[in-house]
Amino acid sequence: MAEPSGRPDHAFPEAQRTGVYRAIHERRDVRAQFLPDPIPPEVLARLLEAAHHAPSVGFMQPWDFLLIDSREVRERVHRIFQRENARAAECHTEARGMLYRRLKLEGILESPLNLCITCDRSRGGEHVLGRHSIVETDLFSTCLAVQNLWLAARAEGIGVGWVSIIDPAELADVLGLPTSVYPLAYLCLGYVSDFLDQPELARAGWRQRLPLAERVHGNGWKQPLDSPTLSTALETLEPRR
Repeated sequence: MAEPSGRPDHAFPEAQRTGVYRAIHERRDVRAQFLPDPIPPEVLARLLEAAHHAPSVGFMQPWDFLLIDSREVRERVHRIFQRENARAAECHTEARGMLYRRLKLEGILESPLNLCITCDRSRGGEHVLGRHSIVETDLFSTCLAVQNLWLAARAEGIGVGWVSIIDPAELADVLGLPTSVYPLAYLCLGYVSDFLDQPELARAGWRQRLPLAERVHGNGWKQPLDSPTLSTALETLEPRR
């Protein structure tokens, strides 16, 4: 990795920069590789601290963290997933439907810990700085907390899986959430036997990563970049899975 220009005193040392990019590129949505080993409290505390240090619009910090290790609660959540997954499977027919039904899409019961990261949509009061025009910024901010936790978990060797095939209203009822609190992310956490060398959906043939160079526009939709050097750099990046 080349040394940065500009203000090198603001940049991390190369080994630390490499670690950050490694966590980004090797993060996986884990469903099937969980081990039963518990996460040590001090490690879990670091992950939660990383999530809590996410940026938030108006510094509203709308998140809360519900740690779920109860088998009974997880079984109730798992039943919601099973029903919703069966409904989702009906959207796919023939070969696509067969592939969908073979996919492992959650680790609710296999992982040693479930974590629900919620968004309190009333936090900060009626007028939150920076939220006047886009009221969904509280949800966006909470997503950043999820990503912080996910990258920190990868650095700690802990797998994370996001269960999105779930009815949020029913999940809120199971967890006893107030009406103003939305269950944004239901996550499965735990040490894993291995991290896959590519995303599971890519490995299964469901979808592949799109070329970055085709996703970057200049000054307007589908407009070319003004910088030929950047265009070349994007096209020559080593492909990552």
